[in-house]
Amino acid sequence: MKSSRLVSILLLLQTRGRMTAAQLAEELEVSVRTVYRDVEALGAAGVPLYGDAGHAGGYRLLDGYRTRLTGLTADEAEALFLAGAPGPAAQLGLGSVLAAAQLKVRAALPAELRAHADRISGRFHLDAPGWYADADDTPHLPAVADAVWSSRVLHVRYRRWREPTDVERRLEPYGLVLKAGRWYVVAGPGPRTYRVDQILELTTHGEEFTRPEGFDLVAHWAAYQRGFHDRLHRGEAVVRLAPGTTLTGPAGEAVRRDGRTDDDGWTRATVPIESVDHAHAEFLRLGSGIEVLAPDELRSRIARTVAELAERYGNSRAPGGD
Repeated sequence: MKSSRLVSILLLLQTRGRMTAAQLAEELEVSVRTVYRDVEALGAAGVPLYGDAGHAGGYRLLDGYRTRLTGLTADEAEALFLAGAPGPAAQLGLGSVLAAAQLKVRAALPAELRAHADRISGRFHLDAPGWYADADDTPHLPAVADAVWSSRVLHVRYRRWREPTDVERRLEPYGLVLKAGRWYVVAGPGPRTYRVDQILELTTHGEEFTRPEGFDLVAHWAAYQRGFHDRLHRGEAVVRLAPGTTLTGPAGEAVRRDGRTDDDGWTRATVPIESVDHAHAEFLRLGSGIEVLAPDELRSRIARTVAELAERYGNSRAPGGD
């Protein structure tokens, strides 16, 4: 709608400063001609907006002009307060800042939108960590976040899984990512990804670095995840699944995409596996709902485990029994 687009232009210029018509058009996914018309409409409405011609030109608001957030819809107000996750903000040392920001936004909202914001914050709570994992101890997270923000080099002692386990690293921190309750820092050179909870010691010497031009943290993380799964699932297994038995993750996707149903109603598919050890544990959880056909090493190992369990539970009585 035009009204929401006009508010978006105001907020973009208010937060980013000078922007060209082409930049606004790309951000709003409209034509440059539409931006011209919207800018004229804002000017006619009394908004102190002006444009400069030339290579370094663009539109900007008169210095000191601020718009109140009366353009927010109810859904936008709810989403704003739902997005304010207090746990991660507190870990970053921004808990009080987030609370203050939400208080200011709430005060600027009309009464009806304020009620929506209060309702969403009272009915939804975001808890990122999983049930069966203790929260990571990340005492260096605020310092890493500060280095990300100020583009300062970090010198760390880092613990990795392979020998030598404790190594010294010089990091140029480009950004932080929170994934399933665990913090990661993406840092140059490379860039490479490091777990923040595995940083044992951290020092800074005031050295600054230049963030690579055009580096996109979201795009980099998406590519990193794809590469991680590709490296993780390098093996394959041929399985049959009983009706009602399902696999999750990449294996489940393979079943849904390529699985075929046999005459007895079982589904046959070739699925990716991380390793024989990992697949052995995962497939045993499904009990009699899965049959492994290949590779032979995995099939034989599961057969041995099942035979050992059958012998243990078939030929022995519970402790203390008669």
